[in-house]
Amino acid sequence: MRAPDAFRVAFHATRGVFVAELVRAYSPLGVDRFYNLVRMGFYDRAAFFRVVPNFVVQFGIPADPQVAAAWRNANIADDPVVESNVRGTLVFAKAGPGTRTTQLFINLQDNSRLDAMGFSPIGRIVEGMRVVDTLHSGYGETPSQTKLQQEGNRYLESEFPDLDYVQRISLIP
Repeated sequence: MRAPDAFRVAFHATRGVFVAELVRAYSPLGVDRFYNLVRMGFYDRAAFFRVVPNFVVQFGIPADPQVAAAWRNANIADDPVVESNVRGTLVFAKAGPGTRTTQLFINLQDNSRLDAMGFSPIGRIVEGMRVVDTLHSGYGETPSQTKLQQEGNRYLESEFPDLDYVQRISLIP
């Protein structure tokens, strides 16, 4: 389903609520994917599993490993970069060209060097960036994405009990 030209969502996280504004003109394929995943409740209970101070907060691997497996190779093509990776922008993560699936990150600082690497922002945090800044960063890049994909939140809850989570993301009417 095509996303609206612009819309807002509320991230209800373990540390509080923050709001993002998504703009389809920034990244049409990316915004459409995010919009539909939010409508499905895909991000409910997704962990902020990679929190690197002064760089990014990453999330988007689902709590259920069966759901993760179903989406692992559901790639979408890249969109041109029309907005820069500045502080507060929301961006699909990728491992190379054409590899965006469900994982996203929020830039914690100006990371405009990512622009040349093809990371296309889909929107930006417009309220509550202070909540994003307080997400638990004590584990850095330690949690294994492979184990999270295979075992789901059970792995994180056992090995990384202080992680923060998206409780749900809701569309703001």
